[in-house]
Amino acid sequence: MVSFFRSLAIAMGLFAAGPYAALAQDYPARPITLIVPWAAGGAVDTVARIAAPKLSERLGKPVVVENRPGGGSTIGTALGAKASPDGYLLGIPGSGSLAISPAMYKSLPYDPVKDFAPIALIGRVPFVLIVNSNLPIKSVPELIAYAKSNKLNYGSGGAGSPHHLYGELLKSMTGIQMTHIPYKGSADAIKDVVAGHVQVMFSDTAPSIPLIRAGKVHVLGLSTKVRLVNAPEIRPLDEMGVPGFDASGWFMVAASAGTPKPIVERLHAEFKHVMGLPDVQEKINRTGVVPIVSPTLDELARFVASERSRWGKVVQQAGLSGSQ
Repeated sequence: MVSFFRSLAIAMGLFAAGPYAALAQDYPARPITLIVPWAAGGAVDTVARIAAPKLSERLGKPVVVENRPGGGSTIGTALGAKASPDGYLLGIPGSGSLAISPAMYKSLPYDPVKDFAPIALIGRVPFVLIVNSNLPIKSVPELIAYAKSNKLNYGSGGAGSPHHLYGELLKSMTGIQMTHIPYKGSADAIKDVVAGHVQVMFSDTAPSIPLIRAGKVHVLGLSTKVRLVNAPEIRPLDEMGVPGFDASGWFMVAASAGTPKPIVERLHAEFKHVMGLPDVQEKINRTGVVPIVSPTLDELARFVASERSRWGKVVQQAGLSGSQ
């Protein structure tokens, strides 16, 4: 009789917790899909495809990566936000979707605060500050001095892109003036830095490091305080004349809001384990992405909130707040 009432209490508790709570006990019972809101071959897609087979081994079910690009990652992010809260379709939103776009756009097809159950931070994308190699600029102090008597243009992959906002952050932290020149993509902007049509740019590391090593551009520093494993010679801007500068793109795995806590906690633990594997870290480091063993769920929630506040201020300072 005692056993009967204990079972009944458990069943009633699961029912009271919601229709998806009982699913947590048998999770996962079928394949899991990871929605990458960018095209195949990019940084986030590569990390997802490195991690997926390891997750499949851990969970005992296939983990499938599906690319749903478009709208500057908005389409794929919205799909993850509106998925059934059962842990079988997970999104990989990034700093643009959750920290920058909310400040730039008057409306989004998802609520960056209410629609997600954060699971694990899995990667950061550092940037490098590069200048045209023909300029007499080899350091941040020389950049500041040069800007006082010369016009500087800095390129970006578009308004509101990390390249753009990191430039705005640099301006505010150093007091220099630079004119923003947006391009349709970062590749075109990098080409114009090499050619001298624009003088300065915060660039992704993967396409820039070969140019730096070939002497086609000069690097002034890394956007993050932690150095790159694949290019440790590039010193952080924090050490090179801009103390406190620490900026990177980041991305995390998230379920839709309402996903049962046991499922979120299980996935959090599995992603932490996989992202800490030496072979996974080695493969990801080679791409120029910094693999992250996620902080706790509470710390992750605080991190996302702080990033949303931080970049919201930068967007406002750049005159982009609610501009689209």
